[in-house]
Amino acid sequence: MASSSSSSWTPKQNKLFEKALAVYDRDTPDRWQNIARAVGGKSAEEVKRHYEALVEDLRHIESGNVPFPNYRR
Repeated sequence: MASSSSSSWTPKQNKLFEKALAVYDRDTPDRWQNIARAVGGKSAEEVKRHYEALVEDLRHIESGNVPFPNYRR
């Protein structure tokens, strides 16, 4: 799977990122700058790369390239 970026993301930043994606859709001017501001501690380029990595991961999952975990009961 793709890595999100060269910097690490905290669970809190990921949650803020998810919320900001819901607020700032693709038609929002300065989308990545707004999301970076909402997340804090990340540049517009970092949040854009994080989004692109998320989309790539979803493509892998949807194409069946990621096996389901073998959960034991």
